[in-house]
Amino acid sequence: MPRLLPPKEIKEICRSLEQAGFEAWCVGGAVRDALLGIDTLDWDIATSARPEQVQKLFRRTVPVGIQFGTVGVLDRHGVLHEVTTFRHDVETDGRHAVVRFGASLEEDLARRDFTINAIAVHAETLEVRDPFGGRADLEAGLVRCVGVARERMTEDRLRALRAIRFAGRFGFRIEPETWEAIRESAPHLGRLSMERVKQELEKVMEQVARPAETLERYRAAGIFGALVPSLADAPRARFAAVDHLARPGLAGRPGRRALRLAALFVEPGQAPPRELERTLKALKYSNVEAREAVALAQGAAAVPWPLDLALDGAPLRRLVATVGRLELRALARLLWARTAVARADVAVDGADAAAARRAGIALYRRATRIAWRDPITIGDLAVDGDDLRGAGVPAGRAMGETLARLLEAVLDDPTLNTRERLLALVAPPA
Repeated sequence: MPRLLPPKEIKEICRSLEQAGFEAWCVGGAVRDALLGIDTLDWDIATSARPEQVQKLFRRTVPVGIQFGTVGVLDRHGVLHEVTTFRHDVETDGRHAVVRFGASLEEDLARRDFTINAIAVHAETLEVRDPFGGRADLEAGLVRCVGVARERMTEDRLRALRAIRFAGRFGFRIEPETWEAIRESAPHLGRLSMERVKQELEKVMEQVARPAETLERYRAAGIFGALVPSLADAPRARFAAVDHLARPGLAGRPGRRALRLAALFVEPGQAPPRELERTLKALKYSNVEAREAVALAQGAAAVPWPLDLALDGAPLRRLVATVGRLELRALARLLWARTAVARADVAVDGADAAAARRAGIALYRRATRIAWRDPITIGDLAVDGDDLRGAGVPAGRAMGETLARLLEAVLDDPTLNTRERLLALVAPPA
């Protein structure tokens, strides 16, 4: 495995703690990632020093979580590093633990979730403490709970989601006892805050190169059934499409992450469920994210499915008008992802796939030209309310119906969008 190399700033903090008579060890995800050869800047330190002793020892600190023993220490560059006192749990409600200080390093490691996260390394000597076989599990590609899996899941129900995310991120298997404990934990996940559930989903979208298998594991474990019932019966293609929305280096971008999350709830050619917005709000989507997802779902509903790659003319203008200019790019990506999944489910040779891709690109270009060239909204019409009042159309419902009728006309024939031709289409008042 790659050699552990804690950063110089981490060594300096650990050295200060040890010179003051305390133990100090690098722990957690940074050690795991370093052993896997993954670059990381987020190194955490576990120490025998109590929080108030850490605060006295270092000039610049932040009380990140004093009640849990964590103090943020700012290094000479102003970067914050978490320093946490050795601790063990006294009691837990399935999410939050009451901790007691005064534990040993081994006791501190014993309270951690998975063996691959329960490895400590000395910053100077690089001595490794691995009482639960984490390095062997890293070598074997295995996610396994520390100690008794059922107990670890009972202590913190979020671990069920984390185990599956780690397996997806690293391409690991889940040890059978740990998997069974995850399944047993699923009915009790209601005690989790939905903010944390959404954060886990976002991490899946950011960290897992191909999330479909991870999402299927959530379903198989009963996690979606307990937390997001609308995803428990979602078509397999919906999860598979999320894989196609990932590109190297782009998965973590906010816009791409939001699109991948929205893709979980969008079904082309079908009206979105009435409870979609309520589901998104329950998952603590922001108002902006929820509106974008609903708009995508509504736009996708208007698409003749399977997608006709030869679509053009008035039908394409109507589709673009329904989708909207601003949503067109995101919806095009989503629809192409679903098309790619559908084509992967049938035998398609290389020539056919290349031809379909060219046709898809051409369709998107036609749609984009329409979106920014042709009149597709009432605001694009060459007449407005003043023009219609001058033509004798009364304000109110009649005005709205007339504008809608004129828009339908120009969607059929954009050349009609002149003031004179549109006013000629306005029927005289009854």
